[in-house]
Amino acid sequence: LCNCSAAGSISTAGCNGTTGQCPCLDGYEGLRCESCAQGFYPEQKSQRCHPCGCSPAGSSSAQCDDSGQCQCKVGVTGLKCDLCSEGYYRFNETTCEPCQCNNHSKICDSLTGTCLHCQDNTEGNHCELCKEGFYRSTLPAHACHRCPCSTVASTGTCRIQPGETAPRCDKCKTGYTGPNCNQCDNGYYNSDSICVRCKCNGNVDPVQSPSVCRPESGECIGCLYHTTGFHCDECEEGYVRDPEGTNCTKKEATLGPETREFTTSAPNASKATSFSTAVINSTLSPTTIQTIFPLSSSDNSTSAFADVSWTQFNIIILTVIIIVVVLLMGFVGAVYMYREYQNRKLNAPFWTIELKEDNISFSSYHDSIPNADVSGLLEDDGNEVAPNGQLTLTTPMHNYKA
Repeated sequence: LCNCSAAGSISTAGCNGTTGQCPCLDGYEGLRCESCAQGFYPEQKSQRCHPCGCSPAGSSSAQCDDSGQCQCKVGVTGLKCDLCSEGYYRFNETTCEPCQCNNHSKICDSLTGTCLHCQDNTEGNHCELCKEGFYRSTLPAHACHRCPCSTVASTGTCRIQPGETAPRCDKCKTGYTGPNCNQCDNGYYNSDSICVRCKCNGNVDPVQSPSVCRPESGECIGCLYHTTGFHCDECEEGYVRDPEGTNCTKKEATLGPETREFTTSAPNASKATSFSTAVINSTLSPTTIQTIFPLSSSDNSTSAFADVSWTQFNIIILTVIIIVVVLLMGFVGAVYMYREYQNRKLNAPFWTIELKEDNISFSSYHDSIPNADVSGLLEDDGNEVAPNGQLTLTTPMHNYKA
């Protein structure tokens, strides 16, 4: 019997009488057409042979396994080997090309080759650029490091100039300078890590003092127009604010309260003209007065003396008075102590006692007490004073005369 396969043979009625080969349909092979030919695979449910359909460009063979999976080339995937694997793109007649992402991504678009999910702070179609705020260094190669630029002081971007190893910030903001925009520019000072404009009230010339103020403290440098102080907001000694409160002008000498008369006469004048200093002070400045009435050398010295501060003058006078009082008190105290010392020396008692066996001589030499009473010298009740002035000492055992 031919026993040809009903699914794979053209006819089950006959076969080759010599060999017994049944006529097979396309995709079947075997003596009875029971197997799938090369390039075909059996369907699991119906067991019918279906073509593998492997891509000639992507597969290494036209044969596939029982599931229909073709044998793909490197970089090719898919059931029919018609897709590029991850990390490859542009399926063509030969194979898929690997993604060009500079080792910063493993995947790219399978059609265009645009890299996806760039890592290590990179961006671009091939991850060849550094993100904003990062710069590409030479060591390690193609590595992106964060720029040492604050967004407060600069745009935050930087780059390495040819021949340099350290990056420079692209653009510093107003008030900042330096390669990394971490220094205060001229006319600014550091206040809590922020550059603030110097406050010198317009009394500093940037040409003479380019920094205007000290960068670490903000103290103004080179105050002009007779100003002084931390912010050049005070007048120098001998100068005062003008009525508008803007400029410092030289302090004018003030004349005394008494009234003087200045008399000018001309050869042909019939009457002398007198001016009251009170009127002059209220209407004319000292410069105008000196122009109309030239002052003598003594007047110039008086004007110079008037420039001395009254407070300083009073302090000097008070100091001199205190010194004089202290010296007088010291002198009086010294005289008093000396006289006390002399009085004590003169009034001190001087006694002489002489012991000779049974007699005791007792005498006193004192100018102030020539008739001194010696009865109280000895406290014994038995003591008596003889009419001749001798002191008799009486004891239970012995009698002594003084």
